[in-house]
Amino acid sequence: MYRVTVESDFSAAHRIREYGGDCENLHGHNFRVFLSVSSKELPPSGMCVDFRDLKKVLGEVLETLDHKDINRLEYFRDVNPTSENIARYIFESVRKKGAPVSEVTVFETDSCSASYSEE
Repeated sequence: MYRVTVESDFSAAHRIREYGGDCENLHGHNFRVFLSVSSKELPPSGMCVDFRDLKKVLGEVLETLDHKDINRLEYFRDVNPTSENIARYIFESVRKKGAPVSEVTVFETDSCSASYSEE
């Protein structure tokens, strides 16, 4: 299996509902995102996907989150904006744009991350 990963970031605020702690208050993060795609075989070009194309798609999706109060976005009105659910949102949004996404990992801090895949 071949796996290609690109990294990007965005800044946003959120409140975690039903948390019972400080994170229920509005607070922000400089989120870091890793987007991976996989392929069992390579086309004649020898590339699973062009890095530029993948970074472009990820950038378009992250624009919907950047410098936003995530709780106010339509998707997160009923979905708690945890890192786990943000990873799923990015995964689904990238897939809708046609990229063969296999996993998304979202870091809230340098040492805390959550991933989403359908495996």
